[in-house]
Amino acid sequence: MGRIKSLNKWANAHTYYPLDLLRIGLGVFLFVKGINFMSDVEMLMELFKPIQNLAGGMLAVHYVIPAHFIGGLLIVFGLLTRWAVIAQLPILIGAVLINFYGEMVISNLLFSLAILALCIFFMFYGSGKHSVDYYLKMQK
Repeated sequence: MGRIKSLNKWANAHTYYPLDLLRIGLGVFLFVKGINFMSDVEMLMELFKPIQNLAGGMLAVHYVIPAHFIGGLLIVFGLLTRWAVIAQLPILIGAVLINFYGEMVISNLLFSLAILALCIFFMFYGSGKHSVDYYLKMQK
């Protein structure tokens, strides 16, 4: 718990509007991706074709849409950002691995790696000073 408090203090002392905009952009991207997967389930099933025979393949399909949808909203508002990002990590690691097991598309691989790197950054950085988490913490 002490490590999280020290990370929060560091993040609040070094918070900048571009980082908040980057967090909001990441959340909006994930939210829109969740809507995209919700509206085109066949495309999502096509993405999961390389791992459909593995255990939990169908469970993963039902995990992706709500995790992107709800996690994206939480990241946008800066509410439980670290938990929302942790929920995204298995999906993003799977997105990187799908490029190796299925058809390799370099642009998709680089995009997945960039989003994964952003999520790892915000897992350590947190939501920052301009977030609902910070506002609720200051109300105590």
